[in-house]
Amino acid sequence: MTMLLDDVLQSIELWLRLIKKPQPQTFVNPNLDPVLLVPGVGGSILNAVNETDGSQERVWVRFLSAEYKFKTKLWSRYDPSTGKTVTMDPKSTIVVPEDRHGLYAIDVLDPDLVIGSEGVYYFHDMIVQMQKWGYQEGNTLFGFGYDFRQSNRLQETMDRFAEKLELIYNAAGGKKLNLISHSMGGLLVKCFMCLHSDNFEKYVKNWIAIAAPFQGAPGCISSTFLNGMSFVEGWEQNFFISKWSMHQLLIECPSIYELMACPNFDWQHIPLLELWRERLHSDGKSHVILESYPPCESVEIFKQALVNNKVSYDGEEFSLPFNTEILEWANKTREILSSAKLPPGVKFYNVYGTSQATPHSICYGNADKPVSDLQDLRYLEARYVCVDGDGTVPVESAKADGFDAEERVGIPGEHRGILCEPHLFRILKHWLNAGDPDPFYNPINDYVILPTAFEMERHKEKGVEVTSLKEEWEIISNDQNGQSNTDNKMSLSSISVSQEGADKSHSEAHATVFVHPGNDGKQHIELNALAVSIDAS
Repeated sequence: MTMLLDDVLQSIELWLRLIKKPQPQTFVNPNLDPVLLVPGVGGSILNAVNETDGSQERVWVRFLSAEYKFKTKLWSRYDPSTGKTVTMDPKSTIVVPEDRHGLYAIDVLDPDLVIGSEGVYYFHDMIVQMQKWGYQEGNTLFGFGYDFRQSNRLQETMDRFAEKLELIYNAAGGKKLNLISHSMGGLLVKCFMCLHSDNFEKYVKNWIAIAAPFQGAPGCISSTFLNGMSFVEGWEQNFFISKWSMHQLLIECPSIYELMACPNFDWQHIPLLELWRERLHSDGKSHVILESYPPCESVEIFKQALVNNKVSYDGEEFSLPFNTEILEWANKTREILSSAKLPPGVKFYNVYGTSQATPHSICYGNADKPVSDLQDLRYLEARYVCVDGDGTVPVESAKADGFDAEERVGIPGEHRGILCEPHLFRILKHWLNAGDPDPFYNPINDYVILPTAFEMERHKEKGVEVTSLKEEWEIISNDQNGQSNTDNKMSLSSISVSQEGADKSHSEAHATVFVHPGNDGKQHIELNALAVSIDAS
């Protein structure tokens, strides 16, 4: 019955691929510097290769038969001798497809969906936008998908990344490339830069990190260790992979341990794991108290909570406790990352998400229902203490890259949703010089400030100096829907200052600013200023 269902699902997937036809690109700009896109956790398609006949099937991401394929093909065990996580299925190996010069694996993560789902769109919107600017797949636009279960410094991944950089550099005729990383992809790039700085300097011109958890994602990762993680929300979760199944995979993934809160970082508020516990005091009475554990001390709680965590696979039971061998590997990764230095000639830019409630500390139990057994934490729902961020990575962590950045810009947006933000696209176009250069664009405010007039006159006679100034600007600003941010009212502001000198000299200045609202997202700004100075001598 299972085999028959598999045949039906494979037939459906083949039919869906046949009815989807790629659209031809209408505009190509051959003068653009090449771009390489690097995704984060869960941002690459993974295929399972049958070692018997060489056949491949997609196991991440898929909605059809998702849970079954995930458990049988992607559940893994960590091998401390190699630092690699290996699938439990002895007849399968996990690979990343290289179609479309690496872009296929990071575009739409389930290409067979007839109706697109935001949950599986990764770099899709950005790829479409960059093609409109003139980027072309295989000439100036490339992707680097990778097995996100693995450590960000796994030698196999580092070797593939080095090969990719060299391939793009040669394909572009010796042009250095622009790296755009998202989320954990920023840690992978940073690891490569630390371990292969010569190659990085040779091939990379600019690195743009988006929503990178440079100091970890404290609240999200702590709850992941205890309760798992969902990659899609809402009704789609019913057709995808359960949090419990995801939990059993991630507990053996070095990449997840490398996203824990950095214990040596000078946090404004230390991320905590908090537990309401009932304790017996010296007076013989029990009291419910709130216990708080900083990052290093939280490890002992994870160990006790997961001491009996087990899964059954192919008729055999496997223990999956909190893995201290992976933790040791991850701590070494942190040491490497902390020594990172930006090579000379490489420019770094940082974009981080804001305005979303982002888990920072987590709490289990309450004063009425304290946690009686730490192993119950796997079945309890965490409550979060949140800070500003993108819903996954706190602003504080994303901004702490440790580099002399050219610019750091915050964009209101959700962790993965930020990759679809028009504000981000305007920033990237500006930094990549992917169109007519606009020296007046301000990425931080997302404004174009265009000077339109400047007049200044100065007169001096008999100790009295009069200076008049007139400046005019056009300010162009669109919101996410391309609508004007201005209202239809003219505003007027003025300021006057005066100063008496010790020698009885006197100075006065008066300025008036008019803001004239316009159409098409424009505002006209007019400044009139007059300064008078009287010299007592």
